[in-house]
Amino acid sequence: MLETIEADICIIGAGSAGLSVAAGAAQMGARTVLIEAHRMGGDCLNTGCVPSKSLLAAAKAAQTVRGSTRFGINGVEAHVDFGAANRHVHDVIGAIAPHDSVERFMGLGCKVIEARGHFIDRHTVLAGSYKIRARRFVIATGSRPFVPPIQGLEAVPYFTNETIFENAVLPEHLIIIGAGPVGCEMAQAHRRLGAKVTVLDLARMLPKDDTEAVDVVRQQFITEGIETAEAVRIERVEKTESGVAVLLNGADARRIEGSHLLVATGRQANVRHLGLEQAGVRHTPKGIEVDARLRTSNKRIFAAGDVIGSYQFTHVASYHAGIVLRNALFRLPVRNAPKALPWVTYTDPELAQVGLNEADARKLHGDGVRVVRAEFAGNDRAQAEATTHGFLKAVVGRGGRILGATIVGPHAGELILPWVLAISKGHKIGDMAGVIAPYPTLSEISKRAAGSYFTPILFSARTRWLVRFLGAFG
Repeated sequence: MLETIEADICIIGAGSAGLSVAAGAAQMGARTVLIEAHRMGGDCLNTGCVPSKSLLAAAKAAQTVRGSTRFGINGVEAHVDFGAANRHVHDVIGAIAPHDSVERFMGLGCKVIEARGHFIDRHTVLAGSYKIRARRFVIATGSRPFVPPIQGLEAVPYFTNETIFENAVLPEHLIIIGAGPVGCEMAQAHRRLGAKVTVLDLARMLPKDDTEAVDVVRQQFITEGIETAEAVRIERVEKTESGVAVLLNGADARRIEGSHLLVATGRQANVRHLGLEQAGVRHTPKGIEVDARLRTSNKRIFAAGDVIGSYQFTHVASYHAGIVLRNALFRLPVRNAPKALPWVTYTDPELAQVGLNEADARKLHGDGVRVVRAEFAGNDRAQAEATTHGFLKAVVGRGGRILGATIVGPHAGELILPWVLAISKGHKIGDMAGVIAPYPTLSEISKRAAGSYFTPILFSARTRWLVRFLGAFG
């Protein structure tokens, strides 16, 4: 016997987008139903951001021990207990999990249904023993790893980001297919924890990022002994007695044998088994189609986060949640149009980007673009901490308008925020140059880069003439 629930809003999926919508709606008094068939917290908590950054933190600790001799400390090779590092990952997940738990959301006033939900018509969702009819629905089912059709892959064991953090034994030689953010982060983490690592990609490393900044990360990988083969063609994958082999063809034809394989070749939207046809929701394998207000082709149904197939970041999912809440609950015509969208790859050095990179800016604005930069080697705090690799590069348009910024270096993810604010508020480069930055901090690099925009004017022959001219009057 099915129990019918009448609700103001029903959310399918308890990942970053779904949880944010549910928490906001319930606390604002809406009758809220939240449906989750697997684990609360979704990919970010369980298999994405949280575990990956926790493993990277353990790896960085090991690297800090190895590099301590540069500070006059008797550094030795770090003794790594990979199992203990894995326990740290799961301890962090466990510490954060209560914030995303069923109990917390029930306490907020949500009806939480732990079952798979699917539409049976344009107005109704079936989940477990419940039939939910709501004024508005939100699909926030996220994404899953994309596994490419590589010959032989189905016959060998391999990890994805959904399973790599369950591995508590250090791989002897980890082969990673995919040199995007996930592949690069896991490559460096496992290398620093003692594994041999080879990274393979059909294209170049971190293809969406500034090529000059990516080269800084690439050089660090070389220094640490991570083998990276870019623009290669994978013929097939084979199982071996000791693990797995990847066979390359073309100009770099060879056979690479390893103990373990990680497939990190992107993600695909979770649109299957949702009854989208019955709901009148248009979709493709890339995701659910939405308008500027995140409404699907059925205007009673919204979609947010990875499932719409755009930028698949946790912070974007949270941003989408705010758009949905204002449209669904208050009927405000708020559009999904972020003025400044940052992203960060958490390698060491970190690589952060917001707005246009140099290449894209020149394509769009041509001769109207100026690039200003500052090196971490010229930053006193970076010198003190021996973290001088990298730079900040800002792209400036006509009239001094900030179009974008790229940072590769220590704490780039933290340092990108003032540039996000500047672009979102339409600030000009003079605003950044005019701030007072505390000394000695890494954040001074932003002020120095911005200040260099005015260097040609401030130290020009005309300025020197003006100073001498005014000096003549006492």
